[in-house]
Amino acid sequence: MLLFIQETAEQVLEEASQEKTLSIIQLIKDGGLGGQIIIAILFVLLGVALYIYFERFFAIKSASKEDSNFMNQIRDFVLNGNLDSAKALCESTNTPSSRLVGKGISRIGKPLDDINTAIENAGKLEVYKLEKNVSVLATIAGAAPMIGFLGTVIGMIVAIHEIANSGGQIDIKMLSDGLYTAMTTTVAGLIVGIVAYIAYNHLVVRTDKVVYQMEAKSVEFLDLLNEPV
Repeated sequence: MLLFIQETAEQVLEEASQEKTLSIIQLIKDGGLGGQIIIAILFVLLGVALYIYFERFFAIKSASKEDSNFMNQIRDFVLNGNLDSAKALCESTNTPSSRLVGKGISRIGKPLDDINTAIENAGKLEVYKLEKNVSVLATIAGAAPMIGFLGTVIGMIVAIHEIANSGGQIDIKMLSDGLYTAMTTTVAGLIVGIVAYIAYNHLVVRTDKVVYQMEAKSVEFLDLLNEPV
């Protein structure tokens, strides 16, 4: 009896060792050409999303760096009539906020409404620069799951086609290509969509922070011009 149990256990272990391990690459290969094409498209979209995210992340991070003493120096230069030094400071600082202040300094001597309009127009250009290509992330976040679901539909069509041509002899191996295509493309599409969605919202939050800094510096500069001499 003990010998039988031992032989049975050894046989089970031997069969288990011979079983194929689950491999993502193998699943993609088993999904057929249609699934492979869709997953390749999703990988390209993932690469584009990651590139845009990191490129914009470092650009926005650089734009958000500001010298806490910047406006104090601008105040001293403007009140002393040293506009050339104020412009030079804005150019050397080279941030969105400093460029707005520099635009306002270049309009000093004109009506306050003209200065305010010039700063607002410059601000719109700065916001456009900050948001460059960010909308592509939103597009990928919405399109990737739909592309994945397209693969699901294609996989189900393949499976139904195999059933229709089976002549009543349905074999799970016969349906494997369609099922692999349906499942792998759905998962891949959702992963890419989630990554792009999180990246997009993170960039939006950081961009809003920079825009707030720009507005705060612009208001502080306009208040400076309104101070009595």
